[in-house]
Amino acid sequence: MSRQDFPRRLRLLTAGDYRQVFETAVFKIHGKGLMALATPNELGHPRLGLIVSKKALRRAVDRNRLKRLARESLRHQQQRLPGVDIVLMARRGVGDLDNEILHRQLHGMWRRLEREARKAAAEDRPMVETSSANASQGA
Repeated sequence: MSRQDFPRRLRLLTAGDYRQVFETAVFKIHGKGLMALATPNELGHPRLGLIVSKKALRRAVDRNRLKRLARESLRHQQQRLPGVDIVLMARRGVGDLDNEILHRQLHGMWRRLEREARKAAAEDRPMVETSSANASQGA
């Protein structure tokens, strides 16, 4: 049986971790009431940081519900996701979504992130080979 906990290694822990994602975000995934910024990391596994403001969700119980659902969703999808640091931000209107819709929304966002990361990785590989091939032709 696989572990389904949310250890420290799967979390963005410091302000510097968040700052790096904001400054170097390669992927931007929008969902209804949610937005995720992501940047590749060298760790080989995803890490998640959550930003849920009182402006987006007034009551603490609602903020905690969203954070709990986001962590659960990432735990279930962590084997499929590439090594990226993700900051998930709540936006206005997220409080109107029930748990089932939020779960589907998050699942779709992780799938889009996985697809975009694979596409970016596939585009990077040929460029490296092409540039080295061009360099050898010019020499």
